[in-house]
Amino acid sequence: MNACCDRESALRSIIRNDPLRWRLLGVVNTLQLPDCWIGAGFVRNAVWDHLHGRSSSPIVTDVDVIWFDADACSVETDRALEQKLQVLAPGVKWSVKNQARMHLNNGDAAYLNANDAMRHWPETATAVAVRQSQEGHCEVAAPLGLADLFELRIRPAGQFAAAKASVFRQRLNDKGWLITWPLLRVCAENSTGSR
Repeated sequence: MNACCDRESALRSIIRNDPLRWRLLGVVNTLQLPDCWIGAGFVRNAVWDHLHGRSSSPIVTDVDVIWFDADACSVETDRALEQKLQVLAPGVKWSVKNQARMHLNNGDAAYLNANDAMRHWPETATAVAVRQSQEGHCEVAAPLGLADLFELRIRPAGQFAAAKASVFRQRLNDKGWLITWPLLRVCAENSTGSR
């Protein structure tokens, strides 16, 4: 078995063995949205906690639900979905964003799907998402690979190593990752990621 499959298996296991995260994936699954995932800190933080030998931290940041439907691009649709999720799982900071419109906010070419949108996220270790399949399996989307996530590297992705480098640096300062997870290493050069 290669490293890619080992990492993907490990990620599935970490998420499946986290009762809160697995329950929230089930809640999102009930919406039946196309190309729908929970990503970013929801996944990243669980893996970093695991690699630091800790139980999963409580989810205190937004739970980033991404989906893709070019025919339902309004902000109002996302707000309505957040309200539905708030009813289904109160107390969670839901953030729902249809990635079919997010290229406009980010100054990018139109995204093709949720995976393509994640290629434009700030860090390789953040560009990871999971979802619960109808059969109860944990599916993984990692367009920039899982190597940086599992090797505890914070590396800028795409434009965040050059034109948007200041955004990457600001996120490092604001997020406090190096304090929370002291084994992390910052790699300032760009990477397309590796599996």
